[in-house]
Amino acid sequence: MTRLTTRIGAMTLANPIMPASGTFTEDLADVFDLGVLGAHVLKTFTAEPRMGNPTPRVCDLSAGMMNAIGIPSKGLDHFLTRTLPFWRRYDVPLVVSISAHSHDDFARLAAAVSVPGVAAIEANISCPNIEADGRAFAVRADSTGQVVAHLRRATDLPLWVKLSPNTGEPVEVAQAAEAAGADALVMANTLLGMAIDVETRQPRLGNVMGGISGPAIKPVALRMTYQAATNTRLPVIGCGGISTLNDVLEFLIAGATAVQVGTATFQSPTTMLRLLDGLDDWLAARGIASVAEICGTVSLPAVNSPLPVAMPPLAS
Repeated sequence: MTRLTTRIGAMTLANPIMPASGTFTEDLADVFDLGVLGAHVLKTFTAEPRMGNPTPRVCDLSAGMMNAIGIPSKGLDHFLTRTLPFWRRYDVPLVVSISAHSHDDFARLAAAVSVPGVAAIEANISCPNIEADGRAFAVRADSTGQVVAHLRRATDLPLWVKLSPNTGEPVEVAQAAEAAGADALVMANTLLGMAIDVETRQPRLGNVMGGISGPAIKPVALRMTYQAATNTRLPVIGCGGISTLNDVLEFLIAGATAVQVGTATFQSPTTMLRLLDGLDDWLAARGIASVAEICGTVSLPAVNSPLPVAMPPLAS
């Protein structure tokens, strides 16, 4: 499967298929060989143990799911002594996802996880920023640039920055992350939403609002992937609603160099394995030598295309 090799900055991955943070556990090792994946992206954790949000934390939607897990975490010590030794056994790049509520806390945690066995850090900056009245870092370019700059000074590891779809300035945010020293962008996290039980008239999540994932957010994540790929020089990892081979191909053609699979793994634990085999077969059937040949090859319409001379009649 050498045709599947892809590069994310200085890192070379055996293939572009990896899990999305929060959807990948050690238990999947009982289902398939985790060594076949392009990278292992672990669940986001914080320096200190935390319980997470009140229940219920998850609810089904017609085109995916919504969660308000709240990043429950066993903390840094548990990661270093229990989690890391398990993943070190694989010859697959390990990507550690971290979260914090201030620039300095992010920097301290990044420095603490910059240890042998960790290949890259994924900074989940969609979390509340206590230095900006609780607004998420990734919704504004200035706060994004500030936290990424702190992270960059704290570690020499490749720094992936996971951005949020809950912003009105996605290009500016992506460019701010690039200017501050990010090595790659993950596009994107969950989309903020809400659901109500009409019988009880209560929110279906204990936290009232939560993050939408699954097929419903794919067009948003795909659009953001394209925007980031065309407005920065950074490699982009597409994430959001990927469950089929066609989804993978759309993200690659839009400009992604790799993809992350999340909600689909809950529905079928072998989804990533199926996508990996399907991608290899698709490229081979078309005589395409490498994944890189299709990345960013979207064909756009001409900007000033003339209108047809005669418009077709309206259907009666």
